Formats: sequence, C-alpha cells, structure tokens
Amino acid sequence: MSVRVSLVAAARSSTLLTERFDDDRPLDHTGWHEVQLAAHALVPLAAAELRYCSPTPRSRATGDALGFAPMAQPALRDCDMGRWRGLTLADVAAREPASVDAWLADPRAAPHGGEPLLAFISRIGGWLDTRPACDGFIVAVAEPAVVRAALVYALRAPPSAYWNVDVRPLSTITLTGLAGSWSLSLEASTR
Repeated sequence: MSVRVSLVAAARSSTLLTERFDDDRPLDHTGWHEVQLAAHALVPLAAAELRYCSPTPRSRATGDALGFAPMAQPALRDCDMGRWRGLTLADVAAREPASVDAWLADPRAAPHGGEPLLAFISRIGGWLDTRPACDGFIVAVAEPAVVRAALVYALRAPPSAYWNVDVRPLSTITLTGLAGSWSLSLEASTR
C-alpha cells in the first residue's frame, strides 16, 4: 500500500534578499497576504489523515492559517547551518567566500559547522520513508529547503540538483510511493 505526501512550502517571513539561514522568524505581512490568496487552493489539503509542519513559527502559522492544525515534526526542520544561522548568503559570502564556494560545490562539506547538504537530504528522505502507508494522504508544511530536499531524495537526483530546484512560498509538491520508491505527482493548479 502506498502513501501520498503533499508538501507545502511555508509562506514567506522575509523578502528573498533578506532570507536568512535557519530563519525562524514568523510570517511577515506579505506572507499572511499570500496565505489568504492561496487558501482556496490549499485548504482542501486539510482533509489529510496526518498533518505535520516543521517546528518553525512560519510553518506552524502557515499550517494553522490553512486550517491544517498541524503537529510539529522535528525531523522536518531546516538544514542546520551552524555558525551561519541568522545570516544572509550575502553576509556569509562577504566574510567567508571560500567556505561558501566549498559548501556549494561539495554536498558533504559543512564549513559552517552544521549539517552537510547530503545529510540534510538524507534526513528528509528518512522522514519520508518512515511515513505510515495508508489509503489516504499526509500533508506537511515546511521550509522551502525541506521541500527541495524531499524532491531531490524522492527523484534520486544527485545532491547538486538541490541548487536547481526553485521552491516558492506556498508551492506544493505531491509524492506517492513507499519507502525508497517515490514518484512525483503533478496536479493541475486551481490558483
């Protein structure tokens, strides 16, 4: 028996240029507005048998605003960025350009002292693979990075593909399958 998992990227908590590593800020005004605009298309996901969110304030608020009443799932947390936590990519690139280059080039590198990209993708894949098989479905609201990691894992893409996946706030992907055998299911948008 397979399981269907819909992953919803949390609404924004900052503009793209002010996004910070391991950002745990709540939804900003734009994020709340975007949730209201997308709600008609996403609210039906509240019918899922199991509803989760990453432990960040913006993921919880997104899930609550959509009527999911999600349970926080620690395994869905964003990548641990170590000493880069709270900084923007521009901040880090200005201070540690060689470290940023190493991090982008090698999925096993963790120059920030946190979690390597490969370990992050594996952690998210482990969460996917331990979901209970059910006839219904599961929904989870998480950071865009978590959605990217899940997609890379499910498609068995090389870790470098992570950098080529653009996950916008409130975008949704649906994966169907069993542990270690996932398929991407694209559905028509009603937005």
